[in-house]
Amino acid sequence: MDNTGNGKTGKHVPDTHAAGSMDHIDREILTLISESFPLTERPFRSIAERTGITEDEALERVRRLKKTGTIRRIGAVISPRSMGWHSTLCAAEVPLERIDEFSSLVNAYGQVTHNYVRSGHPNCWFTLITPDKAQADEIIREIGQRLGIDILDLPARRVFKINVSFDFSEKDETPPGSG
Repeated sequence: MDNTGNGKTGKHVPDTHAAGSMDHIDREILTLISESFPLTERPFRSIAERTGITEDEALERVRRLKKTGTIRRIGAVISPRSMGWHSTLCAAEVPLERIDEFSSLVNAYGQVTHNYVRSGHPNCWFTLITPDKAQADEIIREIGQRLGIDILDLPARRVFKINVSFDFSEKDETPPGSG
């Protein structure tokens, strides 16, 4: 198989499969699916047609990007409010030596969509989505009680939703402010 990407086989395979060594087709795929994953019977065929590769190669590239952690997940973003559900942002000040304990406990709840550590105070944050406020209150109480720390409950008063997509093309690899 020709691995040069010169079009002889109609297929370009990156020289390496390590994370961080993506070629222009991988970057184009990431840009496409960050804008809008095709909602068709054969989404990888749509991706393939737009990137000039085969359907099998599109599927394999997405699998590889998922396996290396470049893609964490592909899924719908559903508005909890539109379904009558309750969502809230929570924060806690967790001692650095207990971050792993905090993360394990919070991740044990299927209602937690994600959590992260930030610099500053409070340092640990998570988002919680439940069918109703009572269940959210109970989970927040349980987490706080089990860790022996206060959990701030910060439900949104107003929702500002913006469309987020990323252009992963190699137009300019210079990080902002470093040039």
